[in-house]
Amino acid sequence: MEKIKIAVVGYGNIGKFAVEAIQAAPDMELVGVVRRASSAREIPLELTGIRIVSDIDELGKVDVAVLCGPTRSIPETATAIVEKGICTVDSFDIHGDALWGLRQLLDEACKKYNASSIISAGWDPGSDSVIRTLFMAMAPKGITYTNFGPGMSMGHSVAARSKEGVKNALSMTIPTGTGVHRRIVYVELEKGAMLETVTTAIKSDSYFSKDETHVIEVESVDVLQDMGHGVFIERKGVSGKTQNQLFEYRMHINNPALTSQVLVSCARAVVKQCPGCYTMPEIPPMDYLAGDREMLVKALV
Repeated sequence: MEKIKIAVVGYGNIGKFAVEAIQAAPDMELVGVVRRASSAREIPLELTGIRIVSDIDELGKVDVAVLCGPTRSIPETATAIVEKGICTVDSFDIHGDALWGLRQLLDEACKKYNASSIISAGWDPGSDSVIRTLFMAMAPKGITYTNFGPGMSMGHSVAARSKEGVKNALSMTIPTGTGVHRRIVYVELEKGAMLETVTTAIKSDSYFSKDETHVIEVESVDVLQDMGHGVFIERKGVSGKTQNQLFEYRMHINNPALTSQVLVSCARAVVKQCPGCYTMPEIPPMDYLAGDREMLVKALV
C-alpha cells in the first residue's frame, strides 16, 4: 500500500509532536517540514535527515499538509495550500461563528481545487466535539458541560504573547464548574512595558473577553511552564422519555502531544473524503484509524 505523503507546516510545540506521530504511523511518510525562511536554515538535531524547506512547493508530491501554526494564521495558510490541490488538517481552536466561517471558506476552495480539509482537528474543538456529539445522540434532550483544565491553553498563551510589551506568556485555564472557566495569565514583560496596558490588551482579546481573566507579572514564564491539561465532559439528559441519564468523560493529557496525534489521525481520514471541508464529528470514526476495515470492525464493534 502506498503511504500517505505528509508535510508538517510550522515547527513549534505542535509541529514537533506531529513529526513524532507521523514517524510512528505505519501508513504515512514524512516528506518534509515547512518553516519560515529565517528558520529553515537552522536544523534542530531531531530533524537531522528530514528535509526542511521554506515553501511547500519544494517538497514535490504532498498528499496532506498538517498545519501547526497559530490559529489566527490558519485561514490564510490553509487556503493557499488547498489552492495547490493539497489536503489540509489544522487545529483551529476558536469555537462558534469563526469556526463555521472557516469551514465555509475552505469548503468553497476545496471543491474548486479538488482537495479536502478537516478543520479544528485538535482535542477541543476536535475529539471532544465527537464525544459531545455521541452524548447528544444518547440523550437528545439535556445539558452538556465541558470543563477544561486545570492546565496550559496553547491558543490563549499565543494570543497573550502577541500583545505589545509581552516578552513571554503562559495562560492557565482553571475550571470553576458547569462549563465556566477562569483564565490566569502569567506575563513576562518587555523592558518599559506597563502591566496595566498589557492587562487591558489581553482582556479585550476575544480569547479572554468572555471569561474572568487575571493577568499576573512574573520574572520568568519558563519556570512555570507545564504542558499538562485535561477535560471533564458531563451530560445529564433524557433518552426517549427516560429522565436522569448521566454520561461522563474525563482525560488528563500532554496538550501538544494529543493535539498533534489527533491532527495526524485526521491526516489519514482527510484523503478518504470527497472534496470539501469537514469537522471531526462529520467524519466516520474508523476513517481515523490505520488498518484493514474488516479487522477494525470485528475488533471494535
